[in-house]
Amino acid sequence: MTALDALVRLCPPPAAPPPAVDWATAERALGTALPFDYKQLVETYGDGVFDETIWLLVPDSAYDDCDLHAQTAERDEVLAELWDAGEEKPAGLLEPGARVLPWAFEEGTGAFLYWLARPGQHPDEWPVLYNEGRGPLWERHDTGCLAFLLAVLTGTAKTEYFGYLHEVLKPAEHRFETADETLGASR
Repeated sequence: MTALDALVRLCPPPAAPPPAVDWATAERALGTALPFDYKQLVETYGDGVFDETIWLLVPDSAYDDCDLHAQTAERDEVLAELWDAGEEKPAGLLEPGARVLPWAFEEGTGAFLYWLARPGQHPDEWPVLYNEGRGPLWERHDTGCLAFLLAVLTGTAKTEYFGYLHEVLKPAEHRFETADETLGASR
């Protein structure tokens, strides 16, 4: 069973498939290819939120908060300002040409999940970085985004930040809500 199969079994995707993504255009706009597991997530779930906590960003979302391109531009600007002001960069970003790309965010905290994209490294090898959002702490996970998301939802992720999902919320069943359902709008 693949990680996607396990996630679908744990947290069923929407009945209606999400809108198709033009990956070539999306990747061209970002200046990089994207990980295969992320594409699987987007093609299966679309924009929306897992367990009212983890919002998945997708290219060309109708909602700026869920739009991969809009959030990439915003996070680039915010992080550049913080680093210019003296906040320490995560070690992986000290390499010339390395960058972070957001793929999800945590509801209500300002925290984002990123990939650490390094020059010459295939996107499927990018680790996940969690940034607490309202502070300088970064947490690295040497796994892809799909496996990380599955580990968070099942409570097996070794993380300081998402333990409360299992300890406090302990959902009887995991749920994914589309951005349209959650934000009360239609496309």
